[in-house]
Amino acid sequence: MLAGVVQKGELEWEVPIGFVPGMRVPGKFYLSARLEEILEEGAVRQLANVATLPGILCCSLAMPDIHWGYGFPIGGVAAFDLTEGVISPGGVGFDINCGVRLLATPLGQRDVAGRRDLIDAMYQAVPTGVGAKSSLRMDAKTLDGMMMKGARYAVEAGYGLPGDLVRCEENGFMKAADVKAVSGKARQRGVPQGGTLGSGNHFLEIQVVREIYDPEAAKAFGLAEGQVCCMIHCGSRGLGHQVCTDHIKILEESTRKYHIRLPDRQLACAPIGSPEGTAYFGAMAASANYAWANRQVITHAARNVFKKLFRIPHEEIPLIYDVAHNVAKIEEHTVDKKKRMVCVHRKGATRAFGPGCPDIPADLSSIGQPVIIPGSMGTPSFVLKGTRGAMEKTFGSTCHGAGRVMSRSQAKKKISGKEIAESLARQGIYVRAPNEAAISDEAPDVYKPSSEVVRVVHEAGISRLVARLDPVGVIKG
Repeated sequence: MLAGVVQKGELEWEVPIGFVPGMRVPGKFYLSARLEEILEEGAVRQLANVATLPGILCCSLAMPDIHWGYGFPIGGVAAFDLTEGVISPGGVGFDINCGVRLLATPLGQRDVAGRRDLIDAMYQAVPTGVGAKSSLRMDAKTLDGMMMKGARYAVEAGYGLPGDLVRCEENGFMKAADVKAVSGKARQRGVPQGGTLGSGNHFLEIQVVREIYDPEAAKAFGLAEGQVCCMIHCGSRGLGHQVCTDHIKILEESTRKYHIRLPDRQLACAPIGSPEGTAYFGAMAASANYAWANRQVITHAARNVFKKLFRIPHEEIPLIYDVAHNVAKIEEHTVDKKKRMVCVHRKGATRAFGPGCPDIPADLSSIGQPVIIPGSMGTPSFVLKGTRGAMEKTFGSTCHGAGRVMSRSQAKKKISGKEIAESLARQGIYVRAPNEAAISDEAPDVYKPSSEVVRVVHEAGISRLVARLDPVGVIKG
């Protein structure tokens, strides 16, 4: 472990005040000995840098999928006082509300074994890859509807079921959305991309529930061993990226205007209640809503494929849950034994609210929030549940995935997309992608082992394992 970092428990580590100049609170992260071997020094330094920001509460946090990012480390979590604290695009990320949702079906593995036509049909139904264009009749009015009302707009337009909204974080939209804070360029990028999967680590997977760890929670969520599920991972596409780009420039000026001293310019920020901070929050919320609407439209397309190939009505393909990975939200948490409203940044981290929290579906109140942790093509994905431990330790947060250990450019040089696809096919996993590079730069080997990452959060008590899902078919962006 890095010099100066202190082990506080088997899986908990502290970056003490003084690790970098100006820290207001310590940093804390969760990691096992196996994951320690691939921990980046730069990511730990970023965690410490976050602890220098004004108004930060308790500590700067990182999950076991921690790796180097823009400003904040990916896997980073930080909560800020609403009066003295700041909001930072670097604490949300460029792909605003990159997130994941899981659909259940009444099918079993035998029904989909060898059914390459299922993956081919999904690939045709969901526009995929760089520059993918929407199959919707998108215009400025539609875009405004997506940005203002999120998944609700899509459902009201016929792209889903009312019950879907109950099983979405925030019910699929943030009220703070301000379309006026979204630039013309961002809008221009958003219009043609509604209902598209995108590229990079985005995917649509057909999965089978292989193992149930918590029968009670699995039953409440709607999962059973051997069941076929569909996982969708995507975000706000070019619109969210442009919103982040636009507001970083504005907040770099704000940092100087409000005399905020930063160890890294990538932490550009503004007071939460300032005009600049409010504008970014509104634009970010609009982007988050667009992402929820985007996943909702893809859900509708996926249900149509199941209906066509297996004659399953949409109502028999329920949404288990939809979680956001890159977002800042105003939430109530206990700080110094007092409940208060705070601004929680989660960048490459998942909300994991525990039993009894009013912000999770009423029928799951005794269980906790479903937490969805995706793998990468040949590796398993997991469903967990939120815990009271997360509410106490991490502002109701947990990991969001496996975390990269190799850059995309390195992966393309080292790994052949064709060879990966052939290897996965031998394992019974069929892959479709726009090109071989899209497979190689997201190969299983470029990520930390998802099973080890979820073991850490499970044993640390910040989310608990419910089920493991293995892929049988993958569409890569």
